[in-house]
Amino acid sequence: MSTYVFPPAPQAAVAVRGSDARYAVSRIFCVGRNYAAHAREMGSDPDREPPFYFTKPASALAPSGGTIPYAPGTKNLHYEMELVVAIGKPVFKATPEQAADAVWGYAAGLDMTRRDLQNEAKAIGRPWDLGKGFEHSAVITELVPRSELGELSRGAITLAVNGVEKQRGDLSDMIWSIPELVANLSQFYHLAPGDLIYTGTPEGVGPVKPGDVITGVIEGFGELSITIGEAE
Repeated sequence: MSTYVFPPAPQAAVAVRGSDARYAVSRIFCVGRNYAAHAREMGSDPDREPPFYFTKPASALAPSGGTIPYAPGTKNLHYEMELVVAIGKPVFKATPEQAADAVWGYAAGLDMTRRDLQNEAKAIGRPWDLGKGFEHSAVITELVPRSELGELSRGAITLAVNGVEKQRGDLSDMIWSIPELVANLSQFYHLAPGDLIYTGTPEGVGPVKPGDVITGVIEGFGELSITIGEAE
């Protein structure tokens, strides 16, 4: 007999390329404004800001290759193309060198954003949860193990809507590198397997509407595609 009042939710997990194994997800951390040009287009000075973070629930995950509904409560749903890092061992108060060794793998992802709700919250100093942490807001491809790719420090990252390029940058444009981000975040959290980190987006973010097809590529390993469906 179950001791739960209601059955537990299914374990959120991400597929692993070339394997039947899946990566169980417990937390999703996201880095704000980690590309200088994007920071400027959002009205910030990238030369003065240390890393900052927001979170999404694991239930926000949506696999690449399908259709997600247009998010409720918004009239300005935006895409943000990102490199995603998966943690593979416990790490706490790490150096960048230790943090680099804690990375298990990588994926391409979309941080979908209800921009109007985010901007309203920012204007009055409220949290961003309604703008960022909703269902289907963390689109992700299969994970590729670091053992196959090595350390990722450069490579083009692009996004197109209906075949028209909207975002283009390079991983080398990140203000904070992957080891630096993991090390910094580990000063505040006991990071562990199951933690994903969305590492920020290049400039060119913008709106989508039902029927739009978003495609994204991270050079050398990650190809993402998602269709925006009708609002629920």
